[in-house]
Parts: sequence; structure tokens; C-alpha cells
Amino acid sequence: MASSFFALLDDIAVLAKATAASVDDVSVLAKAAASATDDIVTGAGKAASKTAAVLIDDAAVAPQYLQRISPTRELPIVWRIARGSLVNKAIIIVAIMLLSLWAPWVFPWALMLGGAYLSFEGAEKLVHYLKKKHAKSLEDATVEALSRQPQDEAAIVRSAVTTDLVLSVEVMLISMSNLESDIWWMQLAMLVIMGIMLTGLVYGAVGLLIKFDDMGISIAKRGVLRKSLPLQNLGSGLVKLMPIVFRALSIVGTAAMLWVGGHLLLANSAEIGIEAPIEFVHYITHGIKGGFLLWLVDALLSAIFGIAAGLVVLAAKIIPSKLTKKSA
Repeated sequence: MASSFFALLDDIAVLAKATAASVDDVSVLAKAAASATDDIVTGAGKAASKTAAVLIDDAAVAPQYLQRISPTRELPIVWRIARGSLVNKAIIIVAIMLLSLWAPWVFPWALMLGGAYLSFEGAEKLVHYLKKKHAKSLEDATVEALSRQPQDEAAIVRSAVTTDLVLSVEVMLISMSNLESDIWWMQLAMLVIMGIMLTGLVYGAVGLLIKFDDMGISIAKRGVLRKSLPLQNLGSGLVKLMPIVFRALSIVGTAAMLWVGGHLLLANSAEIGIEAPIEFVHYITHGIKGGFLLWLVDALLSAIFGIAAGLVVLAAKIIPSKLTKKSA
């Protein structure tokens, strides 16, 4: 009996050790999971900082689709566009992750195309600004507003989601190129976080921006009812401020597109075997010590390169059409 009792105690001790080891393993796994989660969030945050140009452009472009929409329908349309954007990003993420497994050599070429597109968009806006081309006259805008029907909302959403598809491809490609992890599932997790976070950021900002003028009108009306001059001034100030905000967004977005577009072209040209452009930039910045000045010079050179590349693409688009019209 004594031997059986001591054998039982020995078995209990073994089980206790095994349980302690299991608890320790669970603790290690929990720490590893927490570390992985931290890496995912950190990586997503770093990648997000590289996509500012496209996000600013997206935030500046999206409200244009809502200029002549009833205020009561603005937020529902923004929500529909945001849902379409999430679907776009889901499709793009699947495509990117499959390409990362089977054809990773595609990414430098895709980023070159993205850089060329951003440079083209920035150069086109710059040329339009220098030519002082303005939007339609107030008369034309009024006629279009009166002719617009409620069922046109579906067409507006389709057009906005199509534009978002191009911008989302650029955002996710830039994000993928700046991820630090080489682990496939962590890259996938980072891209998913990026897609959700950036969609919420852009369309949340759009929702706020398009409602500021309505908020201003409401405050001004309240000021009139209460005979409060400060409230009236605040409301009218908000209404007058919004065109300036959108104009500033457009300017910053154009500058950022030229900078990021040029940088993508410079950085990825070396990846496909054309090293002269990036070597020229390194030659110019070689004597500059690190810090803000180095970043500024590098950004200016990237923007100049972006303008040059954008003008080339713009000329390639415009010249054939003009020659066709002349021959016709």
C-alpha cells in the first residue's frame, strides 16, 4: 500500500510539472502573439505614413462627387462609396498576396506604373493650375444640378468607387513595399489593418468635411434666431472656410503626388536595372548631413523628377489626340 501511495504521489508530481510546463508554454505563446500583434500595428503605422499623398488626393477628390447632392443624401452616399472602397481593397489584397507568392518580380514594375500615374496626375493638375483653367460656370453647374435625378446616385457611387480602385491599388502597393516583416501571414494582417484603417480615415474625414458647411449654416441660423452676432460670424466663417480647406487639400495633394510619384520612379528604377536616376540623386545628396535638410533636398529632387516624368506622360496622352484632330 505504501509503495502504491508513493507511486501515486510521484504521478501527481509529474502531472504538476507537466501542467506547469503547459502554463509556461501558453505564457510564451501569449507573449509571442502580443509581440506579433505589436509588430503588425507598428508595421501598418509605418506603411501608412508613406501613403499620405494618395490619401490626401483621395480626401480632396471624394467630396467633388457630392457637390450637387441633397444634404440628406450625402452621408449615405459616402457610406456606399466607403463600402465599395473596402471591397476594392479586399480584391487588391488577395491579388497582392498571391503575386507575392508566385510573381514577386511584378511589384517594382507595378510601383513604377503607380509612380508614373501619380506623376501624371500631379503634372496635369499643375498644368491646369498654370493655365488658370477653372471649373464650369455657375450657370452650367445650376443647369446640371436641376437636371440631376435621385437615381443618379448609383452612377455617382460607381464613378467614385472606380476612381477609388485606382487610388486603392496605389495605396496597397506602397503599403506592401514598406512592410518590414517577411512573414506571409503578418504581411496579410498588416495589409488588412491598413485597408480598414485608411478607408475609415479617408471617408471619415470626407464625411466630416462635407458636413462642416451644413454645420456652419445651422450655427448661423441659430445665431440669427438668438440675435447672437458671434454665432452668426462663426457659422458664416465655417461656410467661407470650407472652399479654402478644399483648395489647400488640392494643393497639398498635388505636391505630395509629385513627390511620392517621383520617389517611386526613382527608387524602383534601380530595382529593374536602371540605376542612373537614383545614382544622380545620391550624388547630389552625398555631401548633405542627415536630418531635415537631407529629407527636403531628396523630396525636392523627387518632385522635380515627378514633374518631368508626369509631363512626358501628359504629352504622350495629349499629342496623339491633337494630331488625330488635325488630320480629321
